[in-house]
Amino acid sequence: MNILIGVSFAVILAALAWAGVAMLRGGRKEGSKGGDMMRALAVRIAVSVLLFACIVIAWSLGWIHPTGIPVGR
Repeated sequence: MNILIGVSFAVILAALAWAGVAMLRGGRKEGSKGGDMMRALAVRIAVSVLLFACIVIAWSLGWIHPTGIPVGR
């Protein structure tokens, strides 16, 4: 599960960087700015939703357990 979370965060950051590069390139190619940026942000949102769903499923199956925050420390 830790590997899945780490890879997901790496993909999310890569998609965010991809969107940033697409934004900074501007309109060098006609119409590429909006399309590339939209695609990168859609990938980021899809991976984030998939990661959240995997965490909820793992919790419901008992594979992971919440530990909570210790009170008074």
